[in-house]
Amino acid sequence: MTFDLTPTSAQHDLARRAHEFAEDCVRPVAAEYDRRQEFPWPVLEEAAQRGFYSPLFYRDLIGDPTGLSLPLFMEELFWGCAGIGLAIVMPALALSAIGQAASPEQMLQWAPECFGTPGDLKLAALAISEPEGGSDVRNLRTRARRDGDDWIIDGHKMWIGNGGIANVHVVNAVVDPELGHRGQALFVVPGGTPGLKMVRKLDKLGCRASHTAELRFDGVRVPAENLLGGRERLDARLAKAREAIEGGKHSGSATLGTFEQTRPMVAAQALGIARAALEYVTAYANRREAFGGPIIDHQGIGFPLADLATQIDAARLLTWRASWMAANGVPFEHGEGSMCKLAASEVAVSTTERAIQTMGGWGYISDHPVEKWYRDAKLYTIFEGTSEIQRMVIAHALGAADGAPPLHVDLEPSGGLVNRVFGRGTPVRTRAASTALALRDRIPQPVMRVAMKVLQPPRK
Repeated sequence: MTFDLTPTSAQHDLARRAHEFAEDCVRPVAAEYDRRQEFPWPVLEEAAQRGFYSPLFYRDLIGDPTGLSLPLFMEELFWGCAGIGLAIVMPALALSAIGQAASPEQMLQWAPECFGTPGDLKLAALAISEPEGGSDVRNLRTRARRDGDDWIIDGHKMWIGNGGIANVHVVNAVVDPELGHRGQALFVVPGGTPGLKMVRKLDKLGCRASHTAELRFDGVRVPAENLLGGRERLDARLAKAREAIEGGKHSGSATLGTFEQTRPMVAAQALGIARAALEYVTAYANRREAFGGPIIDHQGIGFPLADLATQIDAARLLTWRASWMAANGVPFEHGEGSMCKLAASEVAVSTTERAIQTMGGWGYISDHPVEKWYRDAKLYTIFEGTSEIQRMVIAHALGAADGAPPLHVDLEPSGGLVNRVFGRGTPVRTRAASTALALRDRIPQPVMRVAMKVLQPPRK
């Protein structure tokens, strides 16, 4: 299996077009939408016109076998504005959950309803978190029970992006309380379904252009076909979960899988904020003079920025690796998804805070965007699993690995048998090279040159 993080020409073009959209359409209006806490419908329309708001676009991103298209797009978009970025990509979270749990027929039915079309836009919401559970998806209390051919959902959801205004709500609910998190299922609840109530739109610290709400489900009735995956698949999964519990084995849930798959996406969003802040404060430090020169020349300013630049690049590489793994079905056995989300979210907060500190009083007021980026960045250490949850996942992975080697040691090389027999560092290759060198005085130079070309490392 080839592990390659070289962007293709098509991916470079995607990043360029996404950056142009962020620079031309998102940044100029970001402060105003943040101030008014207003949903950015015109920007969504422009995104749809440019091909950035459709189920096929996100399926292309998710289906990219290199895994790089998704984080490249996310970083550029969120470089523009995290609040507007969330408004644009929120349906993709619901689409990801549908894609993992739904039958092909359900995917075909509901994916278009998540986005709509240019001129007739629609929204989707992924309703997972609850007031009591937060990041603990194993402690959800929303229940779904069968009633004839229908399902009835009762519960309370919190911090739901597009909640209450979405055309499609993908709702996680417990169908078998005895099985805990293994007894959960995902349902599609269309907007306007009786019993679905938006309690309130939440007044947030940051990312204020995105709509986030508290929801109630009071006797919400949905038909059997709205159970993602269908009843037979659910019954089979519940039976397997019961066997796993009886045998003391681990069994996962569709929701936990969704979080693992989307963590690289969220990490890339945080990187966009961090990069925006670093670029802005670097330009400021280059032009602001004090004590006889640009302040970036002073170690108290330049060194912290150097550390942050290093951490941002490290977090990006972790994110690209995790995204490649998700695209190729490589399990996050060492907590790689949580690693990238933890690193990216923490450096986003650190970078935006340092940007304010570097700019002093100017960074604290809304004349400059760094105070907004600081407010936006804090969300990323909280949602899709807090930093504490990420550390818990990584720690558990460490314990489960029990000293096992990292991913790059475990991967099967794409060269297969040839690499194992004659690859770099193998006994056969070493003996051949040693023999050639020992006989160098007795072998004609043309033959020796050919032999060494075969044995020498390839030149870049």
